[in-house]
Amino acid sequence: MRAHLELCKVRISLFSVFSAVTGFLLASGGLHPQMLPLVAGVLLLSCGSCAMNQYQERAIDALMERTKGRPLPSGRIAPRSALFFSVSLIAAGLVLLLQLNTVVAAALGTFGVLWYNGVYTRLKKSTAFALIPGALVGMIPPAIGWVAAGGVMTDPRLLFLCFFFFMWQVPHFWLLVLRYGDEYTKAGLPALTTLFTRAQLVRLVSQWIFCAAVSCLLISLYGMIHTGATKAFLIGISLWLAGTGIDLMRSHGTGTAHPRTFRMVNLSMFFSMVLLSADSLMG
Repeated sequence: MRAHLELCKVRISLFSVFSAVTGFLLASGGLHPQMLPLVAGVLLLSCGSCAMNQYQERAIDALMERTKGRPLPSGRIAPRSALFFSVSLIAAGLVLLLQLNTVVAAALGTFGVLWYNGVYTRLKKSTAFALIPGALVGMIPPAIGWVAAGGVMTDPRLLFLCFFFFMWQVPHFWLLVLRYGDEYTKAGLPALTTLFTRAQLVRLVSQWIFCAAVSCLLISLYGMIHTGATKAFLIGISLWLAGTGIDLMRSHGTGTAHPRTFRMVNLSMFFSMVLLSADSLMG
């Protein structure tokens, strides 16, 4: 059971669920029975997609110190079993999304799986900038939640919400590259650490963190925020996020700077989702 949970990358999958719930609450303004198939469907779909990714990259994972202990390279789960497990989860997730009041949710879920496992996973082997198109996957769960609540895809509020999730994804993963870039290179994957000096990469990641901070402020422009207190807290989160980028630049990414920045970037996203969800319920 523990090995299968590792295969699903449960923490990442739960984060996807939370972002879908945030999109649902922002569109609906309250709790609704439709949230149950939404939560279950997104969770199963995300778990299945993560498990499929580990099946696809099992040979590469075996070459890196950070990932060689995962269920497939360590031999705790057989590849064929992992493939069957991942396909079953994806199928079950799509079936649940089809129970929602719109087929757009299932279509978005299908697109997310195809993009992540079919496009992004392959691009990682050919370009160090694969994360830019790969970050589109982070926009899918909030969009699924939004349309499940009856919202429309062309709503400007959804576009800004998805833009925020997109901007957060890039520094989140590039901070991992900053820390483990040498391992990616040894495994035969193109990495930004071979294209930029460490100082250049630190500046690049910091600039993306600043952009993520600005995108957090843009959320409040299109009527998604109901209270002044929420706007004030969002400004605080944005300043905190920008300050994290400044600290990273000042430290030049040395010592414990990048793991600390990684935690701060993730916490800022988590607090933003909590704040937006709470504001929608109060509104």
